[in-house]
Amino acid sequence: QVQLVESGGGSAQAGNSLRLSCATSGRRAFIIYAMSWFRQAPGQEREREFVAAITWRGGITYYADSVKGRFTISRDRAKNTVSLQLDNLKPEDTAVYYCTVDVQGLSRESLRISSKYTFWGQGTPVTVSS
Repeated sequence: QVQLVESGGGSAQAGNSLRLSCATSGRRAFIIYAMSWFRQAPGQEREREFVAAITWRGGITYYADSVKGRFTISRDRAKNTVSLQLDNLKPEDTAVYYCTVDVQGLSRESLRISSKYTFWGQGTPVTVSS
């Protein structure tokens, strides 16, 4: 079992920044191939929206078009953590942000699909006001 705990969510005005972090534990039985962030806006019933992913070994990053150039994902392999720097926030970034981990070796296309993941954090809310 892999435990994921997010932190750093909160409220911000448009144009400002927040930083989210996700700590992993209990992963000794698994290999981490990548870690990703997804989000789900209030009242949204559909699948969680992909935000960003980073491969664990090479640090290759992938972003949704909606956040490219504003958000930055990074990882600390020594601390088993992944972070998401949210800059130039917009009201449409308002959502609960979830951390997840790829323990299967997903393709770069599959990294963007929430149903491909098994382990999730509890989520951290981000609210952006205009």
